[in-house]
Amino acid sequence: MAAETGDDAAVYLLPGGQGLVATVDFFTPIVDDAYDWGRIAAANAFSDVYAMGGRPAIALNVASWPVDDLPLEMLARVLQGGQDVARAAGAVVVGGHTITDPEPKYGMVALGFVDPAKVVRNSTAPAAARLFLTKPLGLGIISTAIKRGRAAPEQVVTAVETMVTLNEAASEAMVEAGAEAATDVTGFGLLGHLQRMLDASGVGAIVDAAAVPFLDGVLQLAVADVVPSGTKRNHAFLRPFTDWGELTQPEQFALADAQTSGGLLIASTDGERLVAALTQRGIAWAEIGVTTATDPGRIALTGRVQGIPPG
Repeated sequence: MAAETGDDAAVYLLPGGQGLVATVDFFTPIVDDAYDWGRIAAANAFSDVYAMGGRPAIALNVASWPVDDLPLEMLARVLQGGQDVARAAGAVVVGGHTITDPEPKYGMVALGFVDPAKVVRNSTAPAAARLFLTKPLGLGIISTAIKRGRAAPEQVVTAVETMVTLNEAASEAMVEAGAEAATDVTGFGLLGHLQRMLDASGVGAIVDAAAVPFLDGVLQLAVADVVPSGTKRNHAFLRPFTDWGELTQPEQFALADAQTSGGLLIASTDGERLVAALTQRGIAWAEIGVTTATDPGRIALTGRVQGIPPG
């Protein structure tokens, strides 16, 4: 895979003809519960393998820990969370590396396998492809609300459930349906990852803001400026490439929200086949837009985000 296209993971062709998928991801805590943090970090790392159409097989823990400030028992809970998600993904945790650091961090090196003929890339979206999203947005905003004590208990539960859900079934569906391109939605947010896909593919896109799904309460938090710095950086990055239409700044922030372990953004010219494959596996999906032959690398937003008061 070419590094310049910003693919989600590297794919190395093994002598036997199979493709080895390799990626790494780690981050600081985004929820209060150590076990949940471990689960989220593992699901997030495996997501890059799924985005390439691959299946995780092996994982290595990567952790830094303030041993003088936090108990090692807490680190054990983090690692257990990662272990449990790896088991659910059919992967084996075979080791890893931990260092002493003032700030705790955890994640994984994730390795998997893929049929080279079925690799799904972010740089191969054709014009007139329909765009689908498999998880709602708002995970960054809710994570910030947790840190500020502004998140309702049900918001925390729903956000954690969303983040620990593997993209395994969605990946299987897109491979079965022959989707032309995909990427997982993480730190660059929906529009940031879409822009990278468009730029690498040489196409543009029209996105219907009203069709984009959000977790409950996210839009109200955006109106109250409970917005992470990463989301605001995404918004600033998108400015030269995006026609925001009639969207207010809170709506724009919600659409640019930095995600952790978000869903897959899939481009398919056979949308009916993809919808059937996703639905058969019980995957929630939303059709959010279409790629265009004009304005390569640019995004045009239409409509208004559902649930945000106008003004």
